[in-house]
Amino acid sequence: MPTSDAQLLTKSATDLAAMIRSGDISAVELIDATLRQIEANSDINAFTLVDADGAREAARAVKPGDARPFAGVPIAIKELNAVAGQPLTMGSDILGDYLAPSDMYTIRRLREAGFILVGRTSAPEFGIVPVTEPRRFGPTRNPWNTDRTPGGSSGGAAAAVAAGMLPLAHGSDGAGSLRIPAACCGLVGHKASRGRISAGPDAGDSPLSTQGALTRTVMESALLLDILSGYELGDATWAPDPEEPFAVTAGKPPRTLRIAFTTETPISGVEVHPEHVRAVEDAAKTLEALGHHVERFTPAIWNMDQLMEAFLALYGSGVGSGVNWAAAVTQRRPSPELVEPLTWAFYQHGARVSGPDLIAAQVGLQGHSRAFLQLFRSFDAFMTPTLAARPIPVGSLNTMTEDGLSEFRKAVAFTPFTAVYNVTGQPAISLPVGQGADGLPLAVQIAGKPLADGELLALAAQVEAALPWSGRLPERLR
Repeated sequence: MPTSDAQLLTKSATDLAAMIRSGDISAVELIDATLRQIEANSDINAFTLVDADGAREAARAVKPGDARPFAGVPIAIKELNAVAGQPLTMGSDILGDYLAPSDMYTIRRLREAGFILVGRTSAPEFGIVPVTEPRRFGPTRNPWNTDRTPGGSSGGAAAAVAAGMLPLAHGSDGAGSLRIPAACCGLVGHKASRGRISAGPDAGDSPLSTQGALTRTVMESALLLDILSGYELGDATWAPDPEEPFAVTAGKPPRTLRIAFTTETPISGVEVHPEHVRAVEDAAKTLEALGHHVERFTPAIWNMDQLMEAFLALYGSGVGSGVNWAAAVTQRRPSPELVEPLTWAFYQHGARVSGPDLIAAQVGLQGHSRAFLQLFRSFDAFMTPTLAARPIPVGSLNTMTEDGLSEFRKAVAFTPFTAVYNVTGQPAISLPVGQGADGLPLAVQIAGKPLADGELLALAAQVEAALPWSGRLPERLR
């Protein structure tokens, strides 16, 4: 049986907030349980920093009756994002002991909702690869099987939630970095529409990345989106506000939808594990039984091989910008000694991309997105596996190799289905619909129409009701 701490922390964040509000448990007691669970699961190596004193101090200020929606509930922040006064390392040696001068807007919104920040969760260096094994902090392990990866780049966040250390955790998604670890760890990972969540105050609009969370349920993801989304003064672009809160929409049955699905990968030469194929086909039958029109369909434009160079130009330039920023704030010069070889390979690749070539890559990706999105004139949603392979063994991706870009292509073969929606900017969600013969979770990914986060969450909630998963836990929590 789970320990009392684990039983407590596998409850929903909503239930925990209600318990604190009613006085059934104090925020201090909940934070103490969280800290004990983090210590008990130290073998997972999910955290790069635990702020026990700060968390307890914040908890003491939360009293019964606190009206904030998540008052007293613990949460952790992904290593790649700024929390005022805490180390911001990007998982890299290059930043040394640099302290963030201010909170991201995302972090400010979490604080305003009453969440208590207990620490920071690990991520790969600069968030580049879909595993979490930074040289600086060592590998994070999957609570379902510690020989396997929890995914990345929000791998520490997913591992912390899956292991019962937290009810949910903050993360971000630049090429699948919420959905991939959600799939590896049996959680819900929703990537919001582009422009839905501000990247301020320091970061500009990203063509690929957005903030979010790893949760146990679709409703928790919807509630977090309501907290995180919305215009911030100075944002250059933003998504329009929904007609009603996302959690309200998620709580209603969706209309009858036309849903396409495929198990073919968008990258040639990549095979999909049979269990992932089965998971998608079984989910398609479930959706059909729920009354939706479901059709196996692979669009002619699904193949993404020709986009790889444009994507790498944009991705490499982003990594290069991050390395240059890190060097500037620490008054260092970028050098291969300060970052992992794979990061250095991306840095050099980005440096070779000229201004005109970068603009051409952006325009090319936008053009492809417009063509791909024609699919959504005929369909309301598109379902695929989240991963092509089962969660890979720790150490399978070697970020210390000198041939970094070739190693990155191994990462693409593991996760070929996710990055397309960072390019198109549309919402996508990974759902843990089953469990494989290896004991690890099975997941499917569903993408919705541009800006249709509410409809996608309602559909996902309907799938969750038909295929409930919140009680499915790793052996260490049983």
